[in-house]
Amino acid sequence: MSDTQRWDEVDAHLVRELVTEDEALVAARESAREHGLPPIEVTPNQGAFLGLVAQIAGARRVLEVGTLAGYSTIWLARAVGPHGRVVSVELDPRHARVAQENLGRAGVADRVVVEVGVALDILTRLADQGVEPFDLVFLDADKANMPAYLELALRLTRPGSVIVGDNVVRGGRVVDPSTTDPDVRGVQKFLHALGTDPRLDATALQTVGSKGWDGFAVARVR
Repeated sequence: MSDTQRWDEVDAHLVRELVTEDEALVAARESAREHGLPPIEVTPNQGAFLGLVAQIAGARRVLEVGTLAGYSTIWLARAVGPHGRVVSVELDPRHARVAQENLGRAGVADRVVVEVGVALDILTRLADQGVEPFDLVFLDADKANMPAYLELALRLTRPGSVIVGDNVVRGGRVVDPSTTDPDVRGVQKFLHALGTDPRLDATALQTVGSKGWDGFAVARVR
Protein backbone atom coordinates (compact mmCIF):
# COMPACT_ATOMS: atom_id res chain seq x y z
CA MET A 1 0.00 0.00 0.00
CA SER A 2 1.39 3.42 -0.95
CA ASP A 3 1.66 6.31 1.48
CA THR A 4 -1.16 8.17 -0.21
CA GLN A 5 -3.44 5.12 -0.07
CA ARG A 6 -2.71 4.76 3.65
CA TRP A 7 -3.38 8.46 4.21
CA ASP A 8 -6.75 8.05 2.50
CA GLU A 9 -7.53 4.97 4.58
CA VAL A 10 -6.67 6.71 7.85
CA ASP A 11 -8.68 9.80 6.89
CA ALA A 12 -11.70 7.62 6.15
CA HIS A 13 -11.25 5.83 9.50
CA LEU A 14 -11.03 9.09 11.44
CA VAL A 15 -14.16 10.40 9.75
CA ARG A 16 -16.06 7.19 10.53
CA GLU A 17 -14.99 7.29 14.17
CA LEU A 18 -15.23 10.99 14.93
CA VAL A 19 -17.13 13.06 12.40
CA THR A 20 -20.86 13.31 11.86
CA GLU A 21 -21.39 14.40 8.27
CA ASP A 22 -25.11 14.74 7.66
CA GLU A 23 -27.01 14.81 4.38
CA ALA A 24 -26.63 18.58 3.94
CA LEU A 25 -22.83 18.39 4.19
CA VAL A 26 -22.66 15.42 1.84
CA ALA A 27 -24.91 17.25 -0.61
CA ALA A 28 -22.66 20.31 -0.45
CA ARG A 29 -19.64 18.23 -1.42
CA GLU A 30 -21.51 16.42 -4.16
CA SER A 31 -23.01 19.61 -5.57
CA ALA A 32 -19.52 21.00 -6.09
CA ARG A 33 -18.72 18.04 -8.35
CA GLU A 34 -22.07 18.28 -10.14
CA HIS A 35 -21.47 21.96 -10.99
CA GLY A 36 -17.86 21.43 -12.05
CA LEU A 37 -16.28 23.28 -9.13
CA PRO A 38 -12.70 22.31 -8.28
CA PRO A 39 -12.41 19.56 -5.62
CA ILE A 40 -10.50 21.71 -3.15
CA GLU A 41 -12.91 22.08 -0.23
CA VAL A 42 -11.74 21.02 3.22
CA THR A 43 -12.20 17.36 4.12
CA PRO A 44 -14.89 16.30 6.62
CA ASN A 45 -12.41 15.99 9.49
CA GLN A 46 -10.89 19.37 8.59
CA GLY A 47 -14.37 20.90 8.53
CA ALA A 48 -15.01 19.45 11.97
CA PHE A 49 -11.65 20.88 13.11
CA LEU A 50 -12.67 24.36 11.95
CA GLY A 51 -15.98 24.05 13.74
CA LEU A 52 -14.24 23.01 16.96
CA VAL A 53 -11.75 25.88 16.71
CA ALA A 54 -14.65 28.29 16.32
CA GLN A 55 -16.42 26.80 19.33
CA ILE A 56 -13.28 26.75 21.47
CA ALA A 57 -12.72 30.43 20.60
CA GLY A 58 -16.33 31.20 21.49
CA ALA A 59 -16.71 32.71 18.04
CA ARG A 60 -19.94 34.47 17.19
CA ARG A 61 -18.61 36.41 14.19
CA VAL A 62 -16.58 34.57 11.54
CA LEU A 63 -14.98 35.84 8.35
CA GLU A 64 -14.20 33.29 5.65
CA VAL A 65 -12.18 34.15 2.55
CA GLY A 66 -13.02 31.58 -0.11
CA THR A 67 -16.56 30.14 -0.09
CA LEU A 68 -16.46 27.67 -3.01
CA ALA A 69 -19.61 25.50 -2.59
CA GLY A 70 -20.07 26.46 1.05
CA TYR A 71 -18.89 23.21 2.65
CA SER A 72 -16.60 24.81 5.24
CA THR A 73 -19.09 27.67 5.54
CA ILE A 74 -21.72 25.24 6.82
CA TRP A 75 -19.36 23.92 9.49
CA LEU A 76 -18.54 27.46 10.61
CA ALA A 77 -22.15 28.63 10.52
CA ARG A 78 -23.24 25.72 12.69
CA ALA A 79 -20.41 26.45 15.11
CA VAL A 80 -21.42 30.09 15.68
CA GLY A 81 -24.99 29.10 16.44
CA PRO A 82 -28.32 30.66 15.47
CA HIS A 83 -27.36 34.07 16.84
CA GLY A 84 -23.94 34.15 15.18
CA ARG A 85 -22.89 35.51 11.81
CA VAL A 86 -20.54 34.30 9.09
CA VAL A 87 -19.37 36.60 6.31
CA SER A 88 -17.96 34.53 3.47
CA VAL A 89 -16.17 36.09 0.50
CA GLU A 90 -16.26 34.46 -2.94
CA LEU A 91 -14.83 35.74 -6.22
CA ASP A 92 -16.89 33.59 -8.61
CA PRO A 93 -20.64 34.38 -8.78
CA ARG A 94 -21.37 30.85 -9.96
CA HIS A 95 -19.66 29.37 -6.93
CA ALA A 96 -21.58 31.77 -4.72
CA ARG A 97 -24.91 30.62 -6.19
CA VAL A 98 -24.06 26.98 -5.52
CA ALA A 99 -23.02 27.89 -1.98
CA GLN A 100 -26.28 29.75 -1.34
CA GLU A 101 -28.25 26.65 -2.34
CA ASN A 102 -26.16 24.50 -0.01
CA LEU A 103 -26.47 26.93 2.88
CA GLY A 104 -30.23 26.97 2.45
CA ARG A 105 -30.36 23.16 2.38
CA ALA A 106 -28.31 23.06 5.60
CA GLY A 107 -30.65 25.53 7.31
CA VAL A 108 -27.98 28.16 7.99
CA ALA A 109 -28.57 30.69 5.20
CA ASP A 110 -30.03 33.19 7.68
CA ARG A 111 -26.73 33.45 9.54
CA VAL A 112 -24.42 33.70 6.49
CA VAL A 113 -23.73 36.63 4.20
CA VAL A 114 -21.92 35.68 0.99
CA GLU A 115 -20.05 38.69 -0.41
CA VAL A 116 -19.24 38.27 -4.10
CA GLY A 117 -16.22 40.05 -5.55
CA VAL A 118 -12.48 40.56 -5.18
CA ALA A 119 -11.54 39.61 -1.62
CA LEU A 120 -8.96 42.38 -1.18
CA ASP A 121 -11.56 44.97 -2.14
CA ILE A 122 -14.27 43.50 0.09
CA LEU A 123 -12.01 43.12 3.12
CA THR A 124 -10.68 46.65 2.66
CA ARG A 125 -14.23 47.98 2.51
CA LEU A 126 -15.22 46.12 5.67
CA ALA A 127 -12.14 47.41 7.48
CA ASP A 128 -12.73 50.99 6.32
CA GLN A 129 -16.35 50.74 7.48
CA GLY A 130 -15.17 49.76 10.94
CA VAL A 131 -17.41 46.69 11.17
CA GLU A 132 -17.67 44.81 14.44
CA PRO A 133 -14.51 42.70 14.90
CA PHE A 134 -14.53 39.07 13.86
CA ASP A 135 -13.70 36.37 16.40
CA LEU A 136 -12.30 33.98 13.79
CA VAL A 137 -10.95 34.47 10.29
CA PHE A 138 -10.47 31.52 7.92
CA LEU A 139 -8.22 32.28 4.94
CA ASP A 140 -8.78 29.74 2.17
CA ALA A 141 -8.57 31.64 -1.11
CA ASP A 142 -5.71 32.38 -3.55
CA LYS A 143 -2.39 31.97 -1.76
CA ALA A 144 -0.49 34.71 -3.59
CA ASN A 145 -2.49 37.30 -1.63
CA MET A 146 -2.20 35.61 1.77
CA PRO A 147 0.11 38.30 3.23
CA ALA A 148 -2.36 41.02 2.23
CA TYR A 149 -5.28 39.00 3.60
CA LEU A 150 -3.42 38.64 6.89
CA GLU A 151 -2.86 42.37 7.22
CA LEU A 152 -6.51 43.05 6.53
CA ALA A 153 -7.55 40.28 8.94
CA LEU A 154 -5.61 42.08 11.66
CA ARG A 155 -7.64 45.21 10.95
CA LEU A 156 -10.83 43.17 11.22
CA THR A 157 -10.15 41.31 14.46
CA ARG A 158 -9.50 42.02 18.15
CA PRO A 159 -7.18 40.67 20.84
CA GLY A 160 -8.10 37.03 21.33
CA SER A 161 -9.37 36.50 17.80
CA VAL A 162 -8.13 33.47 15.87
CA ILE A 163 -6.79 33.46 12.30
CA VAL A 164 -6.53 30.16 10.42
CA GLY A 165 -4.72 29.81 7.09
CA ASP A 166 -5.22 26.72 4.93
CA ASN A 167 -2.87 25.01 2.46
CA VAL A 168 0.36 26.35 3.91
CA VAL A 169 2.66 23.39 3.17
CA ARG A 170 1.94 23.01 -0.56
CA GLY A 171 3.24 19.45 -0.79
CA GLY A 172 6.48 20.49 0.89
CA ARG A 173 7.25 23.22 -1.64
CA VAL A 174 6.98 25.85 1.10
CA VAL A 175 10.64 25.19 1.98
CA ASP A 176 11.93 25.83 -1.55
CA PRO A 177 13.79 29.18 -1.51
CA SER A 178 14.12 29.24 -5.30
CA THR A 179 10.43 28.80 -6.12
CA THR A 180 8.79 31.19 -8.54
CA ASP A 181 5.27 29.83 -7.90
CA PRO A 182 3.24 32.86 -6.74
CA ASP A 183 1.08 30.71 -4.44
CA VAL A 184 4.09 29.17 -2.71
CA ARG A 185 5.77 32.57 -2.45
CA GLY A 186 2.59 33.99 -0.96
CA VAL A 187 2.48 31.26 1.67
CA GLN A 188 6.16 31.75 2.50
CA LYS A 189 5.59 35.46 3.09
CA PHE A 190 2.42 34.72 5.06
CA LEU A 191 4.23 32.33 7.40
CA HIS A 192 7.11 34.76 7.86
CA ALA A 193 4.62 37.48 8.76
CA LEU A 194 2.88 35.20 11.26
CA GLY A 195 6.18 34.44 12.95
CA THR A 196 7.52 37.99 13.10
CA ASP A 197 4.45 40.16 13.71
CA PRO A 198 4.39 41.22 17.39
CA ARG A 199 0.60 41.27 17.27
CA LEU A 200 0.37 37.49 16.82
CA ASP A 201 1.18 34.18 18.45
CA ALA A 202 1.20 31.47 15.82
CA THR A 203 2.13 27.96 14.78
CA ALA A 204 1.53 25.65 11.84
CA LEU A 205 0.89 21.92 11.50
CA GLN A 206 1.55 19.60 8.58
CA THR A 207 -1.32 17.38 7.54
CA VAL A 208 -1.57 14.32 5.33
CA GLY A 209 -4.77 12.73 4.12
CA SER A 210 -7.17 12.52 1.23
CA LYS A 211 -6.02 15.97 0.04
CA GLY A 212 -2.36 14.98 0.08
CA TRP A 213 0.43 16.69 2.00
CA ASP A 214 -0.44 20.15 3.27
CA GLY A 215 -1.16 21.97 6.51
CA PHE A 216 -2.90 24.64 8.58
CA ALA A 217 -1.46 27.73 10.22
CA VAL A 218 -3.22 28.96 13.36
CA ALA A 219 -2.63 32.34 15.01
CA ARG A 220 -4.10 34.23 17.95
CA VAL A 221 -4.22 38.01 18.02
CA ARG A 222 -2.45 39.34 21.11
